[in-house]
Amino acid sequence: MRLLLKSATIIDKQSVYHNKKQDILIENGIIKEIAEEISTTVDKVIDKKNLHVSRGWFDSSVSFGEPGFEERETIANGLDTAAKSGFSSIALNPNTAPVIDNNGAITSVKSKAAHHPVKLFPIGALSLKGEGVDLAELYDMKQGGAVAFGDYKSPIKNPNLLKIALQYAQNFDALVQSFPQENRIAGKGMVNEGQSSTSLGLKGIPNLAEELQITRDLYLLEYTGGKIHIPTISTKKSVALIREAKNKGLDVSCSVAVHNLIFTDELLQDFDTNTKVLPPLRIKEDTEALIAGVKDGTIDMVTSDHNPIDSENKKVEFDNALYGTIGLESAFGALNTLFSTEEVIEILTKGKQRFGLKDIAIEEGNVADLTLFDPDKQYKFTEAHIFSTSQNSIFKSYSLKGKAFGIITKTGDFGL
Repeated sequence: MRLLLKSATIIDKQSVYHNKKQDILIENGIIKEIAEEISTTVDKVIDKKNLHVSRGWFDSSVSFGEPGFEERETIANGLDTAAKSGFSSIALNPNTAPVIDNNGAITSVKSKAAHHPVKLFPIGALSLKGEGVDLAELYDMKQGGAVAFGDYKSPIKNPNLLKIALQYAQNFDALVQSFPQENRIAGKGMVNEGQSSTSLGLKGIPNLAEELQITRDLYLLEYTGGKIHIPTISTKKSVALIREAKNKGLDVSCSVAVHNLIFTDELLQDFDTNTKVLPPLRIKEDTEALIAGVKDGTIDMVTSDHNPIDSENKKVEFDNALYGTIGLESAFGALNTLFSTEEVIEILTKGKQRFGLKDIAIEEGNVADLTLFDPDKQYKFTEAHIFSTSQNSIFKSYSLKGKAFGIITKTGDFGL
C-alpha cells in the first residue's frame, strides 16, 4: 500500500522538517520519502485543505466497556472513535466486568485490537477485582503486555498495599498508578465543595480529599523508591505538591483531564449529569494552576479521561448518575483553545515515554505513526461530532478550535 500526503505542514520538534510544508510518501507503513514535491504512482492520495501532520497522539486514560459493558462502548467502536479523533495509541483502563486483573484478560483485550491502526495498551488492575484488598498478579500482566497498574477511579485505601506494590513493581520496572482521593474525607460528596455545591444543595468533595491522598502517596514513594503515576489531578495544591516532589528527585508523574482545564463548578447550575465527573470540576483558581502546571511541565500529560456511560446511568437524577464523560472526540479541539498548536502536539505525545511506548519522529525510513489534522477549524461541538456509542459529553455546545482527520500507522490508515 502506497500513500501520498500532499502539502502537509509537519509539526514535530524532533524532525528536521518541523514547520515545513512537504509531500510525504508512505509505503507499507514506512515513510519512504519526504520532499517539497513528490510525483509517483500511489494507491491513495491524501490532499486536504490546511493539512497538518504530527507524531501520533497518545491518551493515557481511556475507558471503553468491553468486556461487560458493551452497550456503552465496544473495543472495536472505541478504537474507531480514537482513530477519528486523532489518537494512534491509547492506554485502556481496567474498569470492565470482569476487571482486567490477570494475564488472560490482558491478552484478550489486546487480541481484539490486534489488527486495528490504533495501538491499544492495557492498564492492569493493581488489586484483585479492583477491590483494593489483595495485590493482583502484576508480573504476569506485565508479561502479557500491561503498561501500568492501577484501580481506575478507586483510591488505594490501605497504604501498606501501595507500599508493597511500589516495592514489588521495581523488580520489573513497572509503573504504579494511584487515584488521588481519600474517600473518608470525600464521604458522600459528588461535586466540588464550595460556593456552587452549597447554593445547589449538593454534597461536596473538598480539595483536601485529593491533596491528603497525594501527600500520603508521595511519602510512600519517598520511602520505597520505584515510580508512580497520579492520574487526573484537579487542585492548585496538588500541582504544588507534585512540583515539590519532582524537585526532590522522586520518580512521579501525573496527568489532568481536559475538562478539568476548561470548566469550573459553575457549569453545574443546570444539573446536567454530563458535568458529573471525578475528580469534580473545581474553581477558576484551580484551573489556572493546572494550566500553568501543564505549561511548566509539572503535569506530564493531559488525558481525555474518555469514559462512555450509557443513557440509563446518565439520564437520571444528579445524585444517582454515574461519574464520567466521553472526551476523545473533543480533546484536541478543546486543548487548542488553551495552548498553541505546537504545545498541544507536545502535550498529546510526551506521555508515551512514561508508559514505555515508542515515540517515532517524522523522518525518512521511520515507521509511520502519524496524526493528520486541521488546527484552525472552528466549530461548535454537537452530537454530530460524537463517534462513541454513548453520548455523555461535557463538551456539547462548546466552541472548539481544531479537528483531526485521522491517523496513519504501520497497520494502516483510518478516518481518511
